[in-house]
Amino acid sequence: MIESKPLRQIIEETPPGSVIFRTDYPQYNAEFVGNVLAKLVEENQILKLGQGIYYKPRMSRFGAVKPSIIQIAESIAKRDNTKILPVGETVLNELGLSTQVPMSYSFIAVSSGRTIKLGNQTIVFKRGVPRNFAYQTTLMAYLVQALKALGKDNVGETELTQIRKLIRKEPEQDKLRQDLMLVPIWMRKILSPIIIKKGNETNTLDKQ
Repeated sequence: MIESKPLRQIIEETPPGSVIFRTDYPQYNAEFVGNVLAKLVEENQILKLGQGIYYKPRMSRFGAVKPSIIQIAESIAKRDNTKILPVGETVLNELGLSTQVPMSYSFIAVSSGRTIKLGNQTIVFKRGVPRNFAYQTTLMAYLVQALKALGKDNVGETELTQIRKLIRKEPEQDKLRQDLMLVPIWMRKILSPIIIKKGNETNTLDKQ
């Protein structure tokens, strides 16, 4: 088939570590695209993650490196031109505040909700209110959802230690302090001492 070679080239030239969707190639007949993708899966050039969702694996000395659920969800959001945030056990796991690996991964989205099956795992998108996406830093948006999942009476020293590590690594400290003004009051009481202390340390180093 004349079209087979260029479509294969497009897919083969896709950078390793990319999530590929069947709908990425609207210039081709959908059935034809499906056939080419199926052939590449058969040849182990790409992996099938779910219905219409594929992955061009990065290779390590241990074999193919599969994408994280967060990466897959963000790729879906980018394709659909929407914004998402992990919530519940998903965001706790992502931030290192929980070691429990969920079988169902939950996100809030600007767009309408839906559920996507990926083998024995599930991605659930729920519609979220706009204020959840008002933060300038991804870290603050994640921390708000994490603290909401924990609850104000369940934030102990273990959680605070991990939150301090995350804040210490955040490059946008000025934006993080601005974001602090947008969080619920009980979260601000938890985060303020950490963020303000970090800001003072940064200012002291700058003056030296």
